[in-house]
Amino acid sequence: MAGGTKPGRGGSGRTTIADVATLAGVSPSAVSKIVNGKGSFPEATRERVRRAAAQLNWTPSAAAVALRGARTRAIGMIAGRDPDLLNSDPYFTLLIAGIESELAPRDYGLLLHIVGEEPGAEERAYRRLADERRVDAVILTESRVGDGRFALLRTLGLPAVLVGTPWQPDPVPTVQAAGQEQGLTEAVDHLVALGHRRIAYVGGPEDRVHTGYRRQVFLDALRRRGLSPSHLLTSDFAGHTTGEVVTEVLGREDAPTAIVFAGDMMALAGVSAARRLGVDVPGGLSVVGHDDLPVGRMLHPRLTTVRQDLAQLGRAAALDLLGRLGEEGVDRETVVAPPRLVVRESTAPPP
Repeated sequence: MAGGTKPGRGGSGRTTIADVATLAGVSPSAVSKIVNGKGSFPEATRERVRRAAAQLNWTPSAAAVALRGARTRAIGMIAGRDPDLLNSDPYFTLLIAGIESELAPRDYGLLLHIVGEEPGAEERAYRRLADERRVDAVILTESRVGDGRFALLRTLGLPAVLVGTPWQPDPVPTVQAAGQEQGLTEAVDHLVALGHRRIAYVGGPEDRVHTGYRRQVFLDALRRRGLSPSHLLTSDFAGHTTGEVVTEVLGREDAPTAIVFAGDMMALAGVSAARRLGVDVPGGLSVVGHDDLPVGRMLHPRLTTVRQDLAQLGRAAALDLLGRLGEEGVDRETVVAPPRLVVRESTAPPP
């Protein structure tokens, strides 16, 4: 039985886990994990907890042991992006809307942390979530080259699902659209059919797995048409650096007549940069985006883009995790529609 002779915080005379935590200088959840052999803690921390427990003559009660398996009914999601970039990119908003549409009716909540892009920040956030038992599972986004999150989450005992393409094969399940190459392939075919031969591509940061994947799909589609890319360029997803990239490439003698962007926010920034140079869209430059964000439909001309159902991806990820957590009546085999080209007004024959 739990107990000692020192008064607990509740004044009952019984030593509590909180007393042990205070003496050891850690959280009560950390004490619980350490005495139950869970979590990832330095040996010095474990030893402090063991000494504090012995000093207070404390052992876990039967009730506390029973609570070890209690559910939080919360799903975690860590966004390793700069908050300013996140605020200007609706991608996550649509994804989260889809996740919440499945969690809320089942009385689950989404715990979102925006931790920035400092190396190790995302990993530290996962450790905190596990140590404090704040979530039952997590949803991962934007797999990176050299991604170490999968191994970490297995060590922490946190179930997870990845939205998107993994860096390399891994037991962590993934949720992604079938036929991911379809939309970009259709975009290239559309531009070539209009008569374009100098087609450039602006991708996202090189450390993101889907940056390399989409660029390769673009290149393969061009090669099937007997073409090479006009230019291969890089920007940030929110479009903050896209204007500089587009301004520079449009100033060249071999400037492209069409540009395919890896995201709609990048495409909108590209349209703005072209206009500042006096280049008409689509008369002087055709532009294709990716994701079909609502803002692209408000642009003049309205943006031709690859539609990706982000809300459906979010729903599929949530359902996959809920099924793995044992929730009943959950369809874990949700099919996500493949990306498709939506032709609007930002593409036309070359000048």
